[in-house]
Amino acid sequence: MEKNYDLIVVGAGHAGCEAAHIAATMGCKVLLVTMNMETIAKMSCNPAMGGVAKGQIIREIDALGGMSAHITDRSMIQFRMLNRSKGAAMWSPRSQNDRWLFARYWRIALEQNPNIHFFQDMVKGIHTENGKITGVKTAMGSSFYAQSVILTNGTFLNGLIHIGDKQYGGGRMGEAGSTGITEQLVSHGFETGRMKTGTPPRVDGRSIDYSKMEEQKGDDEIQAFTFLPHKQTPSKQKSCFITYTNPEVHDKLREGFHLSPMFNGAIEGLGPRYCPSIEDKINRFSERDRHQIFVEPEGWDTVEIYVNGFSTSLPDHIQYEAIKKIPGFEAARIFRPGYAIEYDYFQPTQLKPTLETQGIENLYFAGQINGTTGYEEAAGQGLMAGINAAAKIQDKEPLVLKRNEAYIGVLIDDLVNKGTDEPYRMFTSRAEYRISLRQDNADVRLTPIAQKYGTASKERIDALLKKTSFTKDIIEYITKTSIEPSNINPILEKTDRQTIKQKVKLKSLLARPDVSIRDLSQAQPDTFLKDIEREYLEHAEINVKYEPYIKRELEQVDKLTRLEHLTIAEEFDYESIKALSSEAKNKLSKIKPATIGQASRISGVSPADISVLLVYFGR
Repeated sequence: MEKNYDLIVVGAGHAGCEAAHIAATMGCKVLLVTMNMETIAKMSCNPAMGGVAKGQIIREIDALGGMSAHITDRSMIQFRMLNRSKGAAMWSPRSQNDRWLFARYWRIALEQNPNIHFFQDMVKGIHTENGKITGVKTAMGSSFYAQSVILTNGTFLNGLIHIGDKQYGGGRMGEAGSTGITEQLVSHGFETGRMKTGTPPRVDGRSIDYSKMEEQKGDDEIQAFTFLPHKQTPSKQKSCFITYTNPEVHDKLREGFHLSPMFNGAIEGLGPRYCPSIEDKINRFSERDRHQIFVEPEGWDTVEIYVNGFSTSLPDHIQYEAIKKIPGFEAARIFRPGYAIEYDYFQPTQLKPTLETQGIENLYFAGQINGTTGYEEAAGQGLMAGINAAAKIQDKEPLVLKRNEAYIGVLIDDLVNKGTDEPYRMFTSRAEYRISLRQDNADVRLTPIAQKYGTASKERIDALLKKTSFTKDIIEYITKTSIEPSNINPILEKTDRQTIKQKVKLKSLLARPDVSIRDLSQAQPDTFLKDIEREYLEHAEINVKYEPYIKRELEQVDKLTRLEHLTIAEEFDYESIKALSSEAKNKLSKIKPATIGQASRISGVSPADISVLLVYFGR
């Protein structure tokens, strides 16, 4: 059996799959170790990808050469562009996916990469020498060795499943947890904690009365997540449905509150505030007499239904009785109950911005082990850990995305500098430069970086060049070309929009929030606009509409970037600067920021502390 590799990836969830794929693409010989080869890339919770801020992350992963967008497109059963009612800069793609196809396509993609090897076993610990990682050891007694190791253990580290007053060891229903790693890392000085997440019951779709629910169809036009020209999206879509709880449901659920591990102290870890369990929602929002329930199919060829909004760890008989009181679920048959899962994580302030640990050289953490939640957040971290581990092996510069470059950059910067004591989820509100960090321009922002690290194919680079060329031509055309009132007014009048009285430039007309580039194309059907792909037209339109806001953001970025160029040596002694506050000394010594910019974003480091550092460094 082969024992030596460039890189070992532990865990084959979203983080592990992206890490293994990207490192192998960069030429590393990778061993992917997973406890079960049949559950590679399994969607443990909702079979959906994207959403607000999350859709942007998937497109960023794609732009950097990751696989999540391709897999999402191929396994998609419904597509919706969220935030359509808001400005285009806020649009976020989201898909419902076939759970089994998603996992299948991921496994095929990994197996088709000749640089990826597989081994099925539980990793029980790590090998180290002189403060460096050297390999891993498994439950069966096998040892494998590598220059770097990436841990992506998800919810499996000392995982504990809760259903009412029942407890089961496991990382997912029906699967064993992982033991040994936490204890070993703690012995190396790592700080650990407990977190909690949950999942709702799964229901037999044949037992549901959809006539009592509101149908939620996908968009008429499917937009792919990938930027590559050869897109694989479905020709049809499946509907989701919406229903609501009621006071009867709530009363029935309250009967089991005394048995809830959330309320009786059985669960120590904190769960996500923004995705609470149904019992938590009833408890916290007692004034509300109903809560929304999304009824979502799990695939093309299954009757299994995901009851989104009904996440719970209450006793199974309470779940069963309560769900039957929801309109449309009166005759529901439950395939498996909802449950909560508690697991170990490591405070991410113990990481470098590359996701390498400070405590052990060449050891990287990615995904829920860092206190995050969500497929997209995990995949983004896995991608960055894979790139950086491979880059270090190959003596390349590390890749640290700035907050103005990507949502992935915001995610990692927040984790490393601020840490988290609850499951971290990405929101647009966390990003200061969200007008620049749009879903439509992720390739423009990040594919040139991917090219530098060898993760962008020629096809991807050519697609980007084509897009930027068309965008330039479109903007140039609408800047120079005028339109007559007789051409555009009939279109504006159809929807009671303000008409024009004289000839105007297309660009000034497009700057209006209620005028789209499609309106212009329709008004002048003989122009070259009619033959250009929707993706290019929308990208050009957003650039025109948001031009002053983008300019303002870039000016802010320019000011703040200056701090990012002021580097700090890793071994710098903050205790020697008496003018720094005690908290700042403690935080700076612990996190070891690489730049003054990073130091300024650490919780507990005040503007006054930054001023002291600037004076000290002669700035």
